[in-house]
Amino acid sequence: MKKVAILVPETAVIEAVADPRYLLLAVNQFLSQAGQPPLFEVQLVGQSKEVRVANGVFSIHTDALIEDAQKPDLIIIPALSGNLQDAISLNQSFLPWIRQQYEQGTEVASLCLGAFLLASTGLLNGKSCSTHWLFANDFRTMFPEVTLMDNRIITEQNGLYSSGGANSYWNLLLHLVEKYSSRELAVLASKFFVLDINRKSQSSFSIFHGQKMHDDTVIKSVQEFIEEHFEKRITIEELAAQHNLGRRTFERRFKKATNNSVIEYVQRVRIEAAKKALESGQKTITEVIFDVGYSDTKAFRDVFKKITGLSPTDYKQRYEKIGIE
Repeated sequence: MKKVAILVPETAVIEAVADPRYLLLAVNQFLSQAGQPPLFEVQLVGQSKEVRVANGVFSIHTDALIEDAQKPDLIIIPALSGNLQDAISLNQSFLPWIRQQYEQGTEVASLCLGAFLLASTGLLNGKSCSTHWLFANDFRTMFPEVTLMDNRIITEQNGLYSSGGANSYWNLLLHLVEKYSSRELAVLASKFFVLDINRKSQSSFSIFHGQKMHDDTVIKSVQEFIEEHFEKRITIEELAAQHNLGRRTFERRFKKATNNSVIEYVQRVRIEAAKKALESGQKTITEVIFDVGYSDTKAFRDVFKKITGLSPTDYKQRYEKIGIE
């Protein structure tokens, strides 16, 4: 039997505590119905016996305190809410315990913004991680030694797991069920909870926000220029010359400030504009391509799929606004 500790941190998202417990106990029920023994023994582990969440609306009663918890095979860190710096401060006592358990062979999985707590342990330094796409810039700023995989639904490395935004943690939970049991049982769980077991990317859900959480005013000015003139032909040489910078110096500063090359940034701004146009449904794909500054339709389609994970046609069909009579 696999012993699973689901942490109950202060400011936890209640669904990210309840859902993994529900799923793992449902798997036990599937096995029971098949005449087999349960697979998971689940404990809710906290810093106190009662944790109030959702601004005090709900209370979660833990099964054990961290100092009394049984040694787990797997720790699940749920998503956090509110100010993430404050959330980490409120949950400091979890950090040495998580590190100690990992060093003794326990695997650790973070759900969505739980990655911030996992990264605070230092265990992710030099490794890859996923988290909610909306908080990617904050994560990179707080944890520069961690390689953030913006678009991945699931990241796994050396017994450390993480998931992308919001409900994508269900895909990580299914992945763990498959790892600890079988593909057949994971598929059964996906059918029971009506989940797409094979979803790999959160790219199509992400909204690009210009990465301006930095102090380089020159680069911010360039970003704003790109966002205002993305439909026009923009060259790196022209952008550098506008601010009396050599090309190599400019490119280096831009990459350092935004985590994107200049070309990548222009592409992301253009694709974000294209996404909004496709969602509105007022123009054809060809019209959108030219409106956002592309003359090569194949180049546009290649970049669009690279960034969103979908073709323009698939994206339009999935997200186009449909009038309601």
